[in-house]
Amino acid sequence: MSTLQEVDERSKLAGTNKFELLIFRLGMDTRSSSSELFGINVFKVREALVMPAITPMPGAPEHVLGVANIRGQIIPVIDLPAVVGCKPIGRNILLVTEYERSIQGFAVEEVEEIMRLEWSRVMSAEGAAVGGMVTSLARLDEDEEKSRLALVLDVEQILRQVLPSRFKAGDEITQEHHVSIPQGSVILYADDSGVARTQIEKALTKLGLPFIGTKSGKEAWERLQTLAQEARAAGIPIRQKVALVLTDLEMPEMDGFTLTRQIKENETLKAIPVVIHSSLSGSANESHANSVGADGYVAKFMPDDLARAAAKAIATS
Repeated sequence: MSTLQEVDERSKLAGTNKFELLIFRLGMDTRSSSSELFGINVFKVREALVMPAITPMPGAPEHVLGVANIRGQIIPVIDLPAVVGCKPIGRNILLVTEYERSIQGFAVEEVEEIMRLEWSRVMSAEGAAVGGMVTSLARLDEDEEKSRLALVLDVEQILRQVLPSRFKAGDEITQEHHVSIPQGSVILYADDSGVARTQIEKALTKLGLPFIGTKSGKEAWERLQTLAQEARAAGIPIRQKVALVLTDLEMPEMDGFTLTRQIKENETLKAIPVVIHSSLSGSANESHANSVGADGYVAKFMPDDLARAAAKAIATS
């Protein structure tokens, strides 16, 4: 299968609430003495390579091994086992990834496989005492009781921790924005990343917009049902309850594409504008966002772009 065919096949998965998870190992956990499975959405991985030559950089941040020359592009290489507290036998594979319009590499011990999963088999890690670097837990096997679990890493959190100068520079709103919503209405957002939720709430607060936060597409959908019932009981349009839905793409139980499609196919909710807010950049994702009825698509984390996209969607819907 050609690269273009692979991208096309994976983009089609988004509309079915499925995705592909790259499973890898980082070595022995220094606390539990076990070798756990970890995962990253394949869409964020440009390629997996046998570890190339790494050039150490004086003064590099902690957990940055140095830089590598990948097809003429110099990228930082992050020691992922060290970040999460594992001791690998070797750092044999480099995962070249794209997040928030930035390219970097993650050193891992070994890659196991790529698995196609439904988002319903991914559970939120909130409250699971697994630390702030894990956003969710994926059940890899059909048998729920005996299934292997993969720890899906919150890469946004890791990048901001390891490379703060690269990933925190644009976190502040720097321009004037006027976003007007009906009195009594809110912005409903959905994002499973703790760091992303903090960023979103900071931006919405700066804009003077009230909000309700949820941690998955399923939770957002259930909250919308409740708000729709309240609107019906009060005899008011749903837009006077919810001015905008802002959703991530990758979320446990229900992804952002599925959430958007369900909103736009629902007679009561379809009037609500939806803006997709994701670190999954690329024309394929933006095209699919349009196909499920999204009113806007903005890459993380560009708060001024987010403000403009929200204002446009609210004004034109």
